[in-house]
Amino acid sequence: MEPGTGLPVDDIDRLIHEPARLMIMAYLYVVDSADFIFLMRQTGLTWGNLSAHMSKLEAAGYIEVAKDFVDKKPHTMLRLTDKGRDAFRQYRKRMKGVLDSLPD
Repeated sequence: MEPGTGLPVDDIDRLIHEPARLMIMAYLYVVDSADFIFLMRQTGLTWGNLSAHMSKLEAAGYIEVAKDFVDKKPHTMLRLTDKGRDAFRQYRKRMKGVLDSLPD
């Protein structure tokens, strides 16, 4: 990296880069799907926080949310869409590039 140049962060997906959404995406990246309670416990997010971040990811087309009932109780499942999986792969690639561009 030459002096006076910034890190190549302009191409980083800011929607994924937010720490809570990054955790959600990372957990969903390694599984086929996960339920809301599992993600809440794994991320440490409150119900409201997880729900808000989930809505942003869903609006972007990164996750799919399926709601149904199990034993008369609401059950919410989340999974990455193909678009979300591709976006996360690109995010990882770009972050590696940013980190690799730093001097030792």
